[in-house]
Amino acid sequence: MNITRKWAVTKQRSLELLIRLKRLYPEAKCTLNYETPVQLLVATILSAQCTDDRVNKVTPELFRRFPDAAAIAAADIETLEELIRSTGFYRNKAKNIQRACRAIVEKHKGQVPKRMELLLELPGVARKTANVVLANAYGINQGVTVDTHVKRLSQRLGLTENTDPVKIERDLIRLLPQQDWENWSIRLIYHGRAVCTAKKPACDRCELSDLCPAAQIPVENAIAAEQN
Repeated sequence: MNITRKWAVTKQRSLELLIRLKRLYPEAKCTLNYETPVQLLVATILSAQCTDDRVNKVTPELFRRFPDAAAIAAADIETLEELIRSTGFYRNKAKNIQRACRAIVEKHKGQVPKRMELLLELPGVARKTANVVLANAYGINQGVTVDTHVKRLSQRLGLTENTDPVKIERDLIRLLPQQDWENWSIRLIYHGRAVCTAKKPACDRCELSDLCPAAQIPVENAIAAEQN
């Protein structure tokens, strides 16, 4: 099969996967709790190498005491660190959150910018965080959010051969309709948590298994391939 034909087949399969994921998780939405774009930005930074559930336990008190960019920018850094300690890497996260909020106050009048290039200038903000904020706070699908679940499942489903998140995002952008870029990621995250887990994917009860190359080989071989 030539490259053009192979890509066309993969694109068609990705659209069928999207249809099934929508059916499986019709009400899927961002699982981080927030009320404003600033709060979503902060919560997303905190979610790095941490579960959304843990972040949601931390942010109510954090946002009660520091509800906006100006308040976080002026906060005592040790207080911020203590409030977010349980999310891990708390010193670096506190520093990036405060520096990002200071930039938002000084350069953007206290409002999280709505443009990718401006978001990427903020400390602690890479494409994953920027995509989450743009899509969920502003309804702007400018890219595909690639977290550990999206990376793992996109590889297992045969939608990318890349390991770098930026390259995986480029592949998914080519395969999926723009209006579905963010809801694809959210639904894939749901599926990664519920069925296609890292260590023990439940291929026997997965409704995507007939479209999944990894489901056609022994599970241990698929996991070993991901780790190489």
